[in-house]
Amino acid sequence: MATKELGLQKQYNTVVIKPRKGWVPLNLIDLWNYRELAYFLTWRNIKVRYKQSVLGILWAVIKPFLTMVVFAVIFGNLLKVPSDGVPYPIFSYAATLPWELFAASLTAVGGSMVASGNMISKIYFPRIILPISSVLSNLVDFAIGFVILIGMMIFYKIPLTLNVLWTIPFILLAMITALGVGLWLAALMVRYRDISYITGFLTTLWFYASPVIISTTTIPDRWRLLYSLNPMAGVIMGFRYSLLGIAIPIPLYGMLLSAGIAVVILISGLYYFRRMEKDFADMI
Repeated sequence: MATKELGLQKQYNTVVIKPRKGWVPLNLIDLWNYRELAYFLTWRNIKVRYKQSVLGILWAVIKPFLTMVVFAVIFGNLLKVPSDGVPYPIFSYAATLPWELFAASLTAVGGSMVASGNMISKIYFPRIILPISSVLSNLVDFAIGFVILIGMMIFYKIPLTLNVLWTIPFILLAMITALGVGLWLAALMVRYRDISYITGFLTTLWFYASPVIISTTTIPDRWRLLYSLNPMAGVIMGFRYSLLGIAIPIPLYGMLLSAGIAVVILISGLYYFRRMEKDFADMI
């Protein structure tokens, strides 16, 4: 009987955590092993965002919609900014939607470590799950806003084609960019808390460096390739092309360059985050 009981005992693996010096491996397999925690944290972020709010999930519609209205009045009606042959309201909204996904994700990722300081200092789990769950939780707002965008396309009689499938890689590119830059900011914010002020300034500066309120065709030809170094410029141009049929005014290698820079930012951010991870629990 004792032998049978011993045979039914569950085997547990012992994990020994030791700090390492210098650059450390990413250990991305941990993301799969802790996938349930990633799901829980993502769902927690969504519930906390709308808990005890008056309008609840309507905020996901109100913010980009009111932003679009302001842009349409000032830049569309008063300043007559070119909109590549489509009504300016949907021209600006098609750019505001991916931009809001990027900006909200960047802010959330940058502050994710400091906001979860109590959990980091008490238990072990792959810290990278916190930034990733911060990005994933913003997809809910984006999905709601995307439904509004489809409604605007129907209102303005813009046909929905199979090119809409191209929005998927451009959404992924926006998330990669936000996560990559956010990982640098999150690791730095643990050590230097005033990085939070830099995050707000960086987001504002990046907004004006992206074609949210203007058309890329207004940029001189000799500067367009340089402009494509901004990953969010490629995201916004690609998003408008996928939904509105607006031609991308830069060559294909310019778009590939934009995507490549986003990937480089992500990889460098991952390695820097992993290098600083061993000090998070002591410094936070």
